[in-house]
Amino acid sequence: MKTFSINAKKRTELGKKSTKALRTQQQVPCVLYGGDEIIHFYAHENDFRKIIYTNQVYLSELNIDGKNYKGVIKDMQFHPVNDNVLHIDFMQVYDDKPVVTSLPIELTGTSVGILAGGKLRLRRRYLKVKGLVKDMPEFLSIDITDINIGSVIKIGDLSYDSLELLDPKQSMVVGVVSSRLSKGMEEGEQVEEGEEVAAEADEGAKDNATEEAPKE
Repeated sequence: MKTFSINAKKRTELGKKSTKALRTQQQVPCVLYGGDEIIHFYAHENDFRKIIYTNQVYLSELNIDGKNYKGVIKDMQFHPVNDNVLHIDFMQVYDDKPVVTSLPIELTGTSVGILAGGKLRLRRRYLKVKGLVKDMPEFLSIDITDINIGSVIKIGDLSYDSLELLDPKQSMVVGVVSSRLSKGMEEGEQVEEGEEVAAEADEGAKDNATEEAPKE
């Protein structure tokens, strides 16, 4: 997992008035929880751009008034009009304690089903995992080379060293459907996951398939 350092200041005042004043100064109110104490702090909005406007997940190294903490983002609030970040919740993590987070998926290889004219269907872009920070990769790699038309990869088909996958094992992650079925879906047909595979089988294809943060 990539790391990113942020220098921040501890909040001395809480409440709506103080929060509004910080946002007026382009400061982002934050909270760090999961440790011995709940820490309210803030930093300039520009300091967060690299870790919030991305699909990657970062381990944040927080320097709050000279004291160092490690955390991962658990929740963010954005302004409904200008999309500015309003608040960030961090969960404190430790080197020797497992952490739960969601990691992005990266597909590798060229599917035989796509080469045969099928269309890729990616149902999940992140998977929830549990493990030590040192064992967290930047992304979870999934090889789709052997996925044929009508085949899918479920969470139960995947495994990663030193990581526990927490999403339902029967949930589909990625699959390949025929061009005909893909066109029907694009035109608004309601097709369930099982129906996708069944439709391909009829064509002769192979069958295969947190904590709530304290608010201000």
